[in-house]
Amino acid sequence: MRLFILFWLLGSLSALFGVETAPTLDSKYHDSSKCKACHGHIVKPWSHSYHARSHYKKDEYFRKTIDYVAKKTFQPVNAIKVYCAACHNPRISVTSTDMSYEIKVLMGEDKNSAVNKAVNDSAISEGINCLVCHNINKIKEHLPPSKRGVHRIRWNPVGTMSGPFKDADSPYHKTQYREFFDTNSKQLCFVCHANERSIYNVEFTNTQKEYVKTDKQCIECHMGPKKEGFASSLPIDHGKPRKRMVREHSFMGGHFKQLWKGALGLKAKREGKDLSVTILNPNPHNIPTGFGARELIVEVTYRDASQKVLATKSVSITPHYRDRDGKATLPHLATKIIDNPSIPAQGEKTLTFPLVKGSKQITIEIYYRLVNDEVRGLLHLKEAQWSEKKFVNRTTLEL
Repeated sequence: MRLFILFWLLGSLSALFGVETAPTLDSKYHDSSKCKACHGHIVKPWSHSYHARSHYKKDEYFRKTIDYVAKKTFQPVNAIKVYCAACHNPRISVTSTDMSYEIKVLMGEDKNSAVNKAVNDSAISEGINCLVCHNINKIKEHLPPSKRGVHRIRWNPVGTMSGPFKDADSPYHKTQYREFFDTNSKQLCFVCHANERSIYNVEFTNTQKEYVKTDKQCIECHMGPKKEGFASSLPIDHGKPRKRMVREHSFMGGHFKQLWKGALGLKAKREGKDLSVTILNPNPHNIPTGFGARELIVEVTYRDASQKVLATKSVSITPHYRDRDGKATLPHLATKIIDNPSIPAQGEKTLTFPLVKGSKQITIEIYYRLVNDEVRGLLHLKEAQWSEKKFVNRTTLEL
């Protein structure tokens, strides 16, 4: 009798909550391998990007965050994977879970469930690939901010690709122009890079809200300037590929050293017995932005007239997240943020350091780190990239 009631609950809850599904991809559009034939020069830089690594198995930080959140919230790991897949793996065939799935997990009956098949489908193993961005037909901007990623878009039929060229044509798929690849690319980026909140509704990052009113598009920095090249190698222009002005699909972000060098300005001056250091952010969004554990490190070195180092001081600029018991936690589980000291878009932040007696020269350096010590320790991250300091800028003050 009990078993009957449990199975009745499973069926009733499934009907009540439902499970959204995304359009099924056929073998022709299973992954980027077919795209390489005509777009190999675009696929190659993408393959080294962090869009290509947004899957659970390919990013240590992402993987350990999911495992940590699942453990702390007593949720099935695959349920957390589906929630995160809204942005990390939008082509997933299941876009929400419900109580019936959790009951199946408790009963050990989830092995062949639609959820488990979806999270293990090789079609999503490439993360944000060609078939994510270029298969989008419409972005539903009218929806509330809580609707992000796959919940904020409308897909094209499989086999119809969207892009930035009005005269694009291909014998292998239908093509259509969309302005969110061309004159309004921010609209596409902010499908995911916006309104990241903890399970307690604490907003810990919102690049869209930070973004100042400007004509500058995200892709100008993160895909680089337009250069003459080819969007496709198809010989459609009198037997040759058609020349286009294209951008590199490397999607440079916080992981790339070259993006950071000179990204922030530095000014230093003496004010009485103190050293005043001002960090200038010319960018259209806060720095740091994105995932909540990112960090700026300001290092100050004091030297005497003979260049002997008298002292060094270091300051970390990073938010700290606390749970209901006041203990350190991940942004995703935070009930409050102790500090959120990022440099505002097109703004500045001033720090004060005491002068060291005998100093004749002071060098100020600023670095960027992907994950601060607190979160890196909670997740036991092992890869060197999470603790590596990326050089941003340097200035020297003579006294």
